[in-house]
Amino acid sequence: MKKWLIGLLCMFSLVGCSIGQDMTNTPTKKVEAYLDGYKQLDDSVVNDIDDLLKDAKYTVEQKTRYKEIMKKHYQDLKYEIKDEKIDGDKATVEVEIEVRDYSKVLSSDVVPDEIKDEEGNYTEEAFYDYQLGQMENVKETVKYTVTFYLTKKDKEWQIDDLSESTKQKIHGIYIY
Repeated sequence: MKKWLIGLLCMFSLVGCSIGQDMTNTPTKKVEAYLDGYKQLDDSVVNDIDDLLKDAKYTVEQKTRYKEIMKKHYQDLKYEIKDEKIDGDKATVEVEIEVRDYSKVLSSDVVPDEIKDEEGNYTEEAFYDYQLGQMENVKETVKYTVTFYLTKKDKEWQIDDLSESTKQKIHGIYIY
C-alpha cells in the first residue's frame, strides 16, 4: 500500500510539474517574464547596460550615474498586456508600457551656459554631466503600445528580435 501511495504521489508531482511548465510557456507569459526581467534588474539587463557603457564617451563617474538612472527607470517600468494572438507557431502580444520620457532631454539642441568652460567653450564632459542631471530629474512618463512577436521553436515560445523603435520605447528614449 505504501509503495502504491508513493508511486501515485510521484506521478501527481510529475504531472503537476509538466502542467506548471506548460503554464509558463505561453506568449503572454514569455513577454511578462521578459519585462519583469527589466523590473527585477536581471543579470542580463545589468550586463546589457554595462555592455552599452563600454564604448560610451562617459567618464567613470558618468557611467555610474547613467547606470543608476537606467536601473531606476527599469524598476519603475509599468506594463499591461492588452492582447495575445496565436497563429500556429507565430504569435503577437500587444503591451502598453509606461516609462520615463527621456526623449526631450536627448533631443534638445540647447547648449546652456552651464555646459561651457570658463572661456565659454563647450566641453563634451560638461555636456554629459548636464544631460545626466536632466535625466535624473525626469518625472514625466509616457505610454506606448508595443507589439512583441514570438515564434514557437521546439515547443517553446521565444521572443523574436525586437525592433529598434520597441527597444527605444522600453528605454524611454524614443523620439518621434
